[in-house]
Amino acid sequence: MKKALYALITPAHNEERCIEKTIQSVIAQTILPVKWVIVSDASIDGTDEIAAKYAEKHDFIQFVRIDRDLSRSYGSALDAINTGYEQLKASKYDFVGNLDADVVLQPNYYERILAKFQGDPKLGMAGGLVCDRCWDKTDEKFTAVDSVRGPIQMFRRECYEQIGGHPRIGMGGYDMAAEIKARMYGWEVRTFRDIKALHLRPTGTATNGVLWARFRQGKIEYRIGYHPIFEIAKCVSRIRQRPYFFGSLFRLTGYCYSFLRREHLVLSRDVITYLRCEQLGKLKSLVRR
Repeated sequence: MKKALYALITPAHNEERCIEKTIQSVIAQTILPVKWVIVSDASIDGTDEIAAKYAEKHDFIQFVRIDRDLSRSYGSALDAINTGYEQLKASKYDFVGNLDADVVLQPNYYERILAKFQGDPKLGMAGGLVCDRCWDKTDEKFTAVDSVRGPIQMFRRECYEQIGGHPRIGMGGYDMAAEIKARMYGWEVRTFRDIKALHLRPTGTATNGVLWARFRQGKIEYRIGYHPIFEIAKCVSRIRQRPYFFGSLFRLTGYCYSFLRREHLVLSRDVITYLRCEQLGKLKSLVRR
């Protein structure tokens, strides 16, 4: 079997508390990436010094810094990812992955993910089960198997190029949009629950609390094009997910807020039509059980 080559991109904004643990977990991988681009997104703490230190010691790590107006944060992580992707043009790789700067991986994480890709040529995007440290346990029942969380998304290169990478979405959600487009093009998207990654904090809480993150998720899901019935069903089904009740309430409130304001839907009509048909199909299959 051909040796699988993969590359990684890590956007990092003020991650001095976590990034060293992330770097150490990648260096300890049983299969190392051919290249790993760590992009400092205008960090003003010790992130740059930590990343640069490891880049000097390891040839496969490249450190890049980009500067921006710190008052404008939406879309900056995607800019960092795209900057990292540009640095990979001269590299040979079969798979490319995003890795957030606050994720810690098991030493054989990428070896196992690559084996999944090699065993299924239609697998376009894959990742493990993300465990949030602050909850001390993982709500596995709330993780859809046909979805991969943004902090650890890995793509088959052909899939990534076919969907055009991550689409630009003003307030976030580019990771959600990428997996929707991958499924629309016929690629399989899969979370493997037996392969775990430790997230040192819940998604979206780097600068604000978890309830604000849930409110923002609801706004993003509206702008992505989630069907209203699916959104309500999703929020109801997650009432017992931490933070209990209020997480779902704030998520649905964010969706309704954007709905009442008739905010702009960011994906094309054909993608939204596909997504809503997919979501209604899932609801119908649940009703038939």
